[in-house]
Amino acid sequence: MKFACYADWDQLSDRANALFAQAEKHSLFYSRPWFQNLTRALEGDETMLLACVVDSLEPENKVLAILPLIRSGGNNFVSLKHRYTTHYSLLLADPEHDQEQILTCLVQGLSLLPVDSLLLEPVADNDNGIVGLQRTLESAGYRCERYFRFYNWIYRVQGQSFKDYMAGRPARLRNTISRKRRKLDREHGYQIRLYTGDEVPAAMPDYYAVYTASWKANEQYTNFLDGIVEGFSNTKSSARGSSGQGWSRLAVLYVKGQPIAAQLWFVLDAKASIFRLAYDEAWKQYSPGSILTSFLMEYVIDTDQVDEIDFLTGNDRYKQDWMSERRERFALSCVTRVKPAGWVEQLVELLSPVGIMRKCKRKIK
Repeated sequence: MKFACYADWDQLSDRANALFAQAEKHSLFYSRPWFQNLTRALEGDETMLLACVVDSLEPENKVLAILPLIRSGGNNFVSLKHRYTTHYSLLLADPEHDQEQILTCLVQGLSLLPVDSLLLEPVADNDNGIVGLQRTLESAGYRCERYFRFYNWIYRVQGQSFKDYMAGRPARLRNTISRKRRKLDREHGYQIRLYTGDEVPAAMPDYYAVYTASWKANEQYTNFLDGIVEGFSNTKSSARGSSGQGWSRLAVLYVKGQPIAAQLWFVLDAKASIFRLAYDEAWKQYSPGSILTSFLMEYVIDTDQVDEIDFLTGNDRYKQDWMSERRERFALSCVTRVKPAGWVEQLVELLSPVGIMRKCKRKIK
């Protein structure tokens, strides 16, 4: 078992795909397409570092852990994330491996790089991998603290149909959707078009048209969003690993061919994530956002048959009408306090011809 670090995705062994496939079952934000697209959004002097543990006894060095990081100013490292990231975690091999040994190897490698601080966010309080990493970092001389970042609303479907789900929503919401649908249809007529998989990238201009006409003004990260949609929509296999396999769901509400509301969701491993939504303010009186959310709820519950629906970031009142359970997300801040015992001997070993630092594909200065 050895520590290795990489500054480019092409340097990472394809053996890492098994670890990404395992991790993305918990969240699309742990998937390879998500992390790879994040590197396109790096700014200024930011550089990526994939801190890994590999099993040198396995053929082609099986990857046992990946901690995706950004070096951001001096020797300070933060999560490889974006403002759209709502879940972050260490990618860690199944418990069949010695996870404590893996974490020790990872932290020893990090401690002997010029890492003064780590800021990992947003993380869950019950993430065993992050809990174990924090404990190991503290044993190695880091002072770690957690602080609240935001709330996360979800709904656990538990085998319900959409009809059952709606029966449990507030009467006010149900009545509003029914009334506004009739009003919009009577006064203008409307059509909802659902784009899935490979159809989604070509339909994104309609999403951007709605976003521009909304209270949100212009979408700041069009290149980033297009990259995510492309990666999550591609239904073809990829030689470099996970392709997205049609995870994207884009629903657009049209009135006489004009898009007035749009929502972008992702569905992966029976979990639906409500990613981006907007409506044209000129049509606010018809509650097009609620109409469209109801449409997508029905689709992901009855057609995709998801187990969980995630409204991602925020404690907005309207999210509480659709969801049923609130979770918290935190930031984990770890700052070097003291060097771990025996660090001089470890440094000598690290700098030897067969040492860990030699395994880094690009030297971190």
